[in-house]
Amino acid sequence: MKYFLDTYAMVEISNGNLRYLRFRNHKMFTSFFHLYELYYSTLRDHNEETARLLFYKFFDCIVFIKAEHIFKASHFKLEHRKANISYADAIGYCIAEIEGMRFLTGDIAFKGIKNVEFVQ
Repeated sequence: MKYFLDTYAMVEISNGNLRYLRFRNHKMFTSFFHLYELYYSTLRDHNEETARLLFYKFFDCIVFIKAEHIFKASHFKLEHRKANISYADAIGYCIAEIEGMRFLTGDIAFKGIKNVEFVQ
């Protein structure tokens, strides 16, 4: 199984959340947007050294964004606008769906949406 990691999932994996342990032997992917969010939140909450360490920990997991991802994500975000889903998560979810991955998150906005592996 392949998983697309949103920022929530990367933070929980980095923090050693045992509920995310079962995903460690699966192929994991993410986007530059999610790495940006991870870097920013780690820099805000910790320090630059830790932020860079986590950034590069997931750097090899990057999936490049295609036009079709953007088009689908825009429709998805419009459809779920009441859930206040971020642009990054909308595109991450659609990358996962198009590329045959499960979207791994603990973000409550995604609870109950198809193709989501929801773990808190």
